[in-house]
Amino acid sequence: MPCTTILVGRNASNDGSTIVARNEDSANGEFTPKRFAVVRPEEQPRTYRSVLSHVTIELPNNPMRYTSLPNALSNEGIWAAAGINEANVGMSATETITSNERVLAADPLIRYIPERGTKGAADYVPARTGGIGEEDMVTLVLPYIHSAREGVLRLGSLLEQYGTYEMNGVAFHDAEEIWWLETVGGHHWIARRVPDTCYVAMPNQLGIDRFDLADAEGLGQEHLCSRDLKAFMRENDLDLMMRDGGGRSATGEGPDVFNPRLAFGSASDADHVYNTPRTWNIQRHLNPHACVWDGPTADYGPESDDIPWCRRPEHKITSEDVKHVLSLHYQGTPYDPYGRPGSPDMRGKYRTIGINRTSQLSATQIRSHTKQGIRAWQWIAFGSNVFNAFVPLFANVDEAPAYFSTTEETVSTESFYWANRLIGALADASYVSSLPHVERYAEKLVSEARRILFETEKNGTAPERANEEIAALTRKLTDELLGRVLHEASMGMRNAFSRSDS
Repeated sequence: MPCTTILVGRNASNDGSTIVARNEDSANGEFTPKRFAVVRPEEQPRTYRSVLSHVTIELPNNPMRYTSLPNALSNEGIWAAAGINEANVGMSATETITSNERVLAADPLIRYIPERGTKGAADYVPARTGGIGEEDMVTLVLPYIHSAREGVLRLGSLLEQYGTYEMNGVAFHDAEEIWWLETVGGHHWIARRVPDTCYVAMPNQLGIDRFDLADAEGLGQEHLCSRDLKAFMRENDLDLMMRDGGGRSATGEGPDVFNPRLAFGSASDADHVYNTPRTWNIQRHLNPHACVWDGPTADYGPESDDIPWCRRPEHKITSEDVKHVLSLHYQGTPYDPYGRPGSPDMRGKYRTIGINRTSQLSATQIRSHTKQGIRAWQWIAFGSNVFNAFVPLFANVDEAPAYFSTTEETVSTESFYWANRLIGALADASYVSSLPHVERYAEKLVSEARRILFETEKNGTAPERANEEIAALTRKLTDELLGRVLHEASMGMRNAFSRSDS
C-alpha cells in the first residue's frame, strides 16, 4: 500500500511518549473503507489463513486483546493496519517499500501461484502458497508480544519460515523503544532501533541508511537481522560501499557497517517523484533551520537520495505535529496543488503526503508516566488528512464506540469513515472557503477530546466511558462540519445565478 510513516522517539516527543503513526493510503483510483476495532482473545483465530496468499499458519493459544483498524469489507482479508495490545505494545504494518533487481534475484518474493491446467496433464501446475504480507502481519504478531523487540523477533521468525510476497517496513514500540523492520527479498530482514532523541520519516522506499552487522549478530542493542544476512550479502555482492584494503569505508567505519539503502533499496526516477519528496517535506517542516532546503544551493532537495533516515527535531514533537506532517501537501512551496506561488506545471509535481485516497491515519502513543491501564492512546482519522481531525481514544478497552467501528459498504453519515470522505470531497471543491471551517473543527474536537482523556485519568473513571463521550462529541462536531462544507461547496456550483425571487 502507498503510505507514509513517522516514528517519534521518547525523548523527541513533548511528553516522553513513543509515537508511531502511519497514513494507510489506497492504490490510485481506489478508496478502502476502514473501521476501528477491539479484538478480544476469543475472537482471535487459532488457525490463520490468508485470503491473498492462501498461507495457513497455526497461532498460539494465548492471544492478548488488541486494537486494530481493519478493512470494513473482508473480501481481501483483515488488513488490521495498526494497534496496541493489552501489554501496551504497539505495531503498525505496513509501509510498502522498494528493493532492487539484485536483491529480488537472490531472494525472490514468495508470491501465490494459482493452480493451472488439469491434474494428471503434462502441462499441469499445482498451486503454490504465497508468503505473508500487509494483510496478515498485525494479526499474526501483535496479540503475542510483550515488547517492541519481541515483536521484531516474532515477525522476523515468521518471515524466515514463510517468506513474504512484498517489500515492507513495519514499526513496533513500547514505552521505552521503537524498532523499525524492513524486509529484504523473500526471507531476509533488518531492523534498527530508533534513537530516543530522533524521529524517522518514511515514504514507500527502503529507508535505513546505516546498519551495524556486528551489533546485529552480537548483542543486538541497536540492530537485529535475519540469521544469515552477512553470508547472503557476501554471496550476492550486495554491499555497494567503497572500501579500502582493510574493509574500511570512506567515513572510516569498519567492514560490518554498511548502507542498506544502497545495498537493498532503490533510487529510481519514480522515487524522485513519489517517495523522496515526502521525506524532504517532513524534515523541512520539523527541522527548518538545520540546513538549506530550497533553491539551487539546497543541502537537500525533494529529489535527494541521501536525506538522513533519522534526525533530531528542532523542538519536541506533539501528536498535533504528527497529524500536521502527515497532512502536508507542500504548503509554502511551488509544489502545493492548492497553492498559487510558482508555475502551474510545478503544482502537483510531487506526490503529496495528505493525499485524497488516505483510508485511515493511526498514531499509537504509549506513555511511560501513567498507569498501565490508561498508558496507551490510539489516535484515529479517516479520509483525506487535509480535511479531517485526529481523534484520541484509550486503547485498553473491551469495546470500540459504534461511530468509529461501524463502517458498512453503503455510504452513511452514521459512520465516521464515510462522514470524513464526504467532507473531504466537498471541502476540496471549495478549498478556500471550507478550510477555515475544517481548522476550527479540528481545534475544538482535539482540545475537547484531550480534556476528556485528562479528566478520566485524574478522576479514575472508566476508559470505555471516556471513549463513548469522545465518540458522541466527534459525531456532533463532524455532522456540523459536514453541513458547513456542504453549504460552501453548494455556493460554488457552476449553475449558480445572482438573481433570486426573494
